[in-house]
Amino acid sequence: MKKKYDFIIVGAGIVGLATAYKLQLKFPHKTIAIIEKEDRIGKHQTGRNSGVIHSGIYYTPNSYKAKNCKNGREQLVTFAKENNINYEICGKVIVATKEEELPLLEAIFKKGIQNKTPKIKYLNPEETKQKEPFIKALKSIWVPTAGIINYPEVAEKFITIIQKTNNESQLITSCNVYKINSNRTNKKTITTSKGEFTTEKLIFCTGLHSDRNAKKNNVKINMQVVGFRGDYYKLKKEAEHKIKSLVYPVPDPKFPFLGVHFTKMIAGGIECGPNAVFSFKREGYSTTSFNLKDTLEALTFKGTWKLFGKHWRKGIDEYKRAFSKRLFVNELQKMMPELTINDVETARSGVRAQIVNSNGEMVDDFLIKNKNGVIHVLNAPSPAATACLAIADEIVTKALSFSTNCDIKLDQGTCCYHEN
Repeated sequence: MKKKYDFIIVGAGIVGLATAYKLQLKFPHKTIAIIEKEDRIGKHQTGRNSGVIHSGIYYTPNSYKAKNCKNGREQLVTFAKENNINYEICGKVIVATKEEELPLLEAIFKKGIQNKTPKIKYLNPEETKQKEPFIKALKSIWVPTAGIINYPEVAEKFITIIQKTNNESQLITSCNVYKINSNRTNKKTITTSKGEFTTEKLIFCTGLHSDRNAKKNNVKINMQVVGFRGDYYKLKKEAEHKIKSLVYPVPDPKFPFLGVHFTKMIAGGIECGPNAVFSFKREGYSTTSFNLKDTLEALTFKGTWKLFGKHWRKGIDEYKRAFSKRLFVNELQKMMPELTINDVETARSGVRAQIVNSNGEMVDDFLIKNKNGVIHVLNAPSPAATACLAIADEIVTKALSFSTNCDIKLDQGTCCYHEN
């Protein structure tokens, strides 16, 4: 196996693969290694998300999320068209079901206008029913540019194009990174379960383990990944006619999660969810999943307890729904009163990688740091899949620009470089 590459990307989720794809297009004659600890690509967040193409309506205007979601959505749709990837722009309805939600709905609409989300409009109750006959709303927002896609298929296409462009570029699976040696020269070395690899440019896109890999590189961070499991139900076949597109509630503005919703799936069927509960295992996909190391790390981090202290009522409600189908359905019935407990059945689950700082605040925007020219994507939650090609552009620019020791904080749409 080749041991020296021009670029090494650690993490074969959709952000890492999009980055490798962009690099290979830019430098077709340079070699790229994509290091993945699992036996296949996209096994975690990429393969376990809801498959939504987000419009960018929710995000703080001029934030890194807002900018890259809009840009990334446009690139993603173009990529899907050019590569015959199945997708559908089915639209989304954001539903207010009670009076106190109306100001929050208006705030979302204003963000949508500021973010130049195309053709959004308000719907009254009758207009909402024309879009979604079984949904009851006081008022809603129609978002016509939202859609659905198969992100694992997109990820596979990235790999195909990379290897077709340069047959010396490799995907190396079942390969764990143990040690990182980065200095101020152009040579970076990683020690792995398959030996040592060297490169001039090293990029980490490792999702649920992003903080751990940053610490291996001696990056000083006062934050940590806290995993939140999301459980899904799905409509039974005989109830699938009750949803035509995507239906979301008005989200709680204190959280970066969008609430349990109905999602039309590109492969067929309708999913319901997810909730958001603290996970005792970073890659734990059942209600009883537990890992001692993951749990100790989370519960000895002061930011976790501050987060719990601020939002314990919300946390308890989410946990109750995780163990009660009835409570989960009750939440969905706020938007669809005619839904019955017999209309839904258990589906899959996923775990979100959410960076929390030492003050107990969830970092809302995408966050990338640099240490001696090694790039670490620390926080890339939703809409990172939608934005993957735009995020990749940013990563490539940063990887090619920095050779000194500095941290990059990408926040509010600007890049602030803090020299160490």
